[in-house]
Amino acid sequence: LSSCRNRLNASREIAPVPLPNCRLIKGIETGSEDIDILPNGLAFISSGLKYPGIKSFAPDKPGEIFLMDLNEDNPKAVELRISRGFDLASFNPHGISTYVDKDDTVYLFVVNHPHQKSTVELFKFVEDDNSLVHLKTVRHDLLTSVNDVVAMGPDSFYATNDHYFSDFILMFLEMFLGLTWSNVVYYSPKEVKEVAAGFYSANGINISPDRKYIYVADVFDHNVHVMEKHANWNLTHVKTLQLDTLVDNLSIDPHSGDIWIGCHPNGMKLFYNNPENLPASEVLRIQNILSEEPAVTRVYADDGSVLQGSSVASIYEGKLLIGTVFHRALYCEL
Repeated sequence: LSSCRNRLNASREIAPVPLPNCRLIKGIETGSEDIDILPNGLAFISSGLKYPGIKSFAPDKPGEIFLMDLNEDNPKAVELRISRGFDLASFNPHGISTYVDKDDTVYLFVVNHPHQKSTVELFKFVEDDNSLVHLKTVRHDLLTSVNDVVAMGPDSFYATNDHYFSDFILMFLEMFLGLTWSNVVYYSPKEVKEVAAGFYSANGINISPDRKYIYVADVFDHNVHVMEKHANWNLTHVKTLQLDTLVDNLSIDPHSGDIWIGCHPNGMKLFYNNPENLPASEVLRIQNILSEEPAVTRVYADDGSVLQGSSVASIYEGKLLIGTVFHRALYCEL
């Protein structure tokens, strides 16, 4: 049991690190689990995740994808319409990733959990129309418990499976026993394969600006793995950066290559969700992860009174969006 408590960082309390220019984003009330920002400043936000063992403020409401234009002086979150023929009623979005093709077509990949299953939905973004056109649903035996994806092309991606089992009781047992059966899978229409394994719970995944390295967050091992990407899509381990917090989604600053992470300082509070003892939020920035001594900065931390359960932090031109598993979202000017 003590190892389980350690995985959840059950005894950790954090000192607040406030940011001066932040406001909660109007209209986002039921989560903003993952955020991906295009090079032009359009931010996609996945909302309404229902995940086993974690609170939901709207358990019967389908999930949504919001868009924010961070070039505006006072950006607002707008819900994107999703094309007909897609089953909206069971939409349960989790990790997301964008891909901009050579012809400037924007593809949005969304991890979805309809009826407690795992799929990856591929959409085309139509900007004039603020809409998403559903192109295809990817299901595969290797995509069992998908948490996050990073797009590699218009129909290929890496995905993390955060558990080996998809059944909730077995998932809990897996964590309790400390099994390292979580993995990373490469998917393309031609080939699907496991490319990295041995994680406690592989969560956020992203790619370096030069597209040579893949970063994987292991939420229960409190670390970030740097993997080298090879021509055959296989990944080899380069290094691991150990942290003192449960690392969730990873966002990359395209200019500096810095990694921004939404973290859970104390995972026990996230699962128990006691109104008297709220799950806290924490944002880390990692500079020069490939160097001998990467710099890790705590950019923001809150005890849950403003923001509960931060899962992602995404940066664009001095603006920071912080998302949560089931709560609100924060917009900050740095």
